[in-house]
Amino acid sequence: MRLYVLAALAALHGPLAWGEARVSICHGYSCIAQAEIWYSAERLGEVRRLLAGASDAEEERARLAQVVGLLYRWAGEQSVVRNDRAGNYADGHVPGKMDCIDHSASTTRLLAMLERAEMLRWHRVLAPDVRYFLGVFPSHWSAVIEENAAAVPGRFVVDSWFVNNGEPAVILPLAEWKKGAGPDV
Repeated sequence: MRLYVLAALAALHGPLAWGEARVSICHGYSCIAQAEIWYSAERLGEVRRLLAGASDAEEERARLAQVVGLLYRWAGEQSVVRNDRAGNYADGHVPGKMDCIDHSASTTRLLAMLERAEMLRWHRVLAPDVRYFLGVFPSHWSAVIEENAAAVPGRFVVDSWFVNNGEPAVILPLAEWKKGAGPDV
């Protein structure tokens, strides 16, 4: 598991000069392929404005769901991940399909990019987490954030696997997600 967590954060190039960023997005299942995505200063400025409008942690999560979808949509303009559909079966055998390992690694990288650019005010990025089938078998991975403004920090999954490319990510309390919460895909 430690190697997976390190792989999720690898290939994050973060903000570059003039506010640009490059991030590697996994696809092909289990991160066997990666697409190098460039985010322009203009697009990151749009993201910054959207997130800056949040007045509290709950609103930041709502806006973050939109932002993750937007970042994936822009990634789809530059790569085959545009073909990705919710879950593991709707996209068939097209190039660019992504499983939950691809999504959790890539979404963690996108969130870390936002964190490094100081766009997150009420959350910090944690390592991806896993839920288990029958308490034994790993069944699903997701990116995770933690609210840093609450007296008792809440943890939330930011799960882009549940949606088609470019749609807002699903954000749920980690404890609920661990019990199986989320759209049925």
